[in-house]
Amino acid sequence: MDFEIIQSILIIVGIDLVLGGDNAIVIALASRNLPMSQRNKAILLGTGLAVGLRILMTGIAVFLLQIPFLQFVGGVLLVYIAMTLITDQEDGPEIQAHTSLMAAVKTIVFADLVMGFDNVLAIAGAARGEVYLVVFGLLISVPIIIWGSKLILRLMEKFPFLIYIGAAVLAYTAAEMILGEATLQYFYSDFPFFHWIIPPATIIIVLGTGFWYNTLKSRPS
Repeated sequence: MDFEIIQSILIIVGIDLVLGGDNAIVIALASRNLPMSQRNKAILLGTGLAVGLRILMTGIAVFLLQIPFLQFVGGVLLVYIAMTLITDQEDGPEIQAHTSLMAAVKTIVFADLVMGFDNVLAIAGAARGEVYLVVFGLLISVPIIIWGSKLILRLMEKFPFLIYIGAAVLAYTAAEMILGEATLQYFYSDFPFFHWIIPPATIIIVLGTGFWYNTLKSRPS
């Protein structure tokens, strides 16, 4: 297994851990009113279906990103998602608790689809066209999200800099997507220094903008 494959898998797992924390909250909220005997079934069934759909969606996204300029646009959009992660401007869907197993499963799957767009886009970019990397990365990260997400969320609350690290990973992935745009390779070949400038510049822009925004937001009005 070469370094690029290992790097892609690590980035996919990192993206899942950073962006997937809210999914565990969805699971807990949707199944909290179920009897204990059905709660684990709802978690396993709902998560299994959600992961299957996410693999399908990401696989489709991997192929869609091969459409001219779509990968470039996806990279720019991922920069926005990274900034949103830092500034915490996203509002998740309202999650209702259910007493029916299938109702809870439907809520888990639907909420995951609604909240999972950023994951799908980021993972599709990190996978570099290889769907098996998506599957392998999800198989590693999903159990961690299900059983360890509360710990991850607590760590992010206690150590806010972890959010910035996660945003930096997304920014790097966005830069790689922009540089990987096949339609612009003739341009990048004429200016090879862009491969050295764009990744760090994207990270600096995302982290700098997020830090500036959060500093302004924390000032008393």
